[in-house]
Amino acid sequence: LRSCSPGRARRTNASRRACLVARFGDIYAQERLDAENLLRTYIGDTEMVQRIIYIAAVESFQAAKMAYRQFKIRVRETLSLGHSGPESLEDTVLDYIVRHEDLYDVQGSVNEVIRSMNINPKISFPPEIDFIVISTLIRELCRVAFSMQTLVPPLDIAFGTDGELFSETKYHRSFDSDFTAALVAYHVWPALMENDVVIVKGEAVTKR
Repeated sequence: LRSCSPGRARRTNASRRACLVARFGDIYAQERLDAENLLRTYIGDTEMVQRIIYIAAVESFQAAKMAYRQFKIRVRETLSLGHSGPESLEDTVLDYIVRHEDLYDVQGSVNEVIRSMNINPKISFPPEIDFIVISTLIRELCRVAFSMQTLVPPLDIAFGTDGELFSETKYHRSFDSDFTAALVAYHVWPALMENDVVIVKGEAVTKR
């Protein structure tokens, strides 16, 4: 543990942030579309397909943030026993987590997301199918969300609700939206935030 260079996580913060923001965009462009195409083979309702994917994204961030908090507590407890500087304990903990992100139990988070989705009243699935079919998307979202918690400041997704006033700064309208409608019917993809500032727009459907 003493081989960690002081403040390594903070020194690499800008480059890690750039990579994670780009990865979030890649997931939107690739894994999200793969999941959408897969779900369409089971569900004919486009709105339901997009709602499922949006809720998977939200639940993935929630599960990853919870896992990060628990992981950080365990690391801090362990490292505090022998910590003597020169860097602060918080910096040492952050360095350790960044160097050992492979210890994150991503499968545990995936299972937690699927459990949450199974009891979400806004989405439904044919009884013969399980949300595990989109576990690749969920896993990649959990990974990127966990890594985003190691940034200073951490990145998070915007909280969205059906019927909220559409925000041009937060979302793009989906192509099938009513472009004169003022309210969000449902969300397709969350916006990415840093200190309550949008850094990557999400996507929403507006309808009258």
